[in-house]
Amino acid sequence: MNLGRCTITRAEIWGALRGLQMAWDSGHRRVELQLDSITAISLLSPGSPTNHQHANLVIQFRELLGRDWEVVIRHIYREANFLADCLAHKGHLLDPGTCSVTCMDPDIERWLLYDSVGGFVVREVN
Repeated sequence: MNLGRCTITRAEIWGALRGLQMAWDSGHRRVELQLDSITAISLLSPGSPTNHQHANLVIQFRELLGRDWEVVIRHIYREANFLADCLAHKGHLLDPGTCSVTCMDPDIERWLLYDSVGGFVVREVN
């Protein structure tokens, strides 16, 4: 989705909210949400304050989370989530507010397969 100009944290929260809504609407009731942003995970966690610039999205997320389903939120490293990176880059090409996913897109198919078999990239951590 093209969100226009916003912070990375806001984009992560939007993605989590939109992804959960899509999962709910599709009838999934056991979901694992993988995020590569510790900041977003912290803000979305129950009990964290809602007096910040992302509060409206966090409140919507928590309301969705409170439905009758099982959602596990797990941190993963960015290098283990190439599909999300691919989708984010493709979102920039869309008109603002537009959301579109095509499973026949060769880039999406390639990164979905790569992520599903545990592909990784070595990074140096100081």
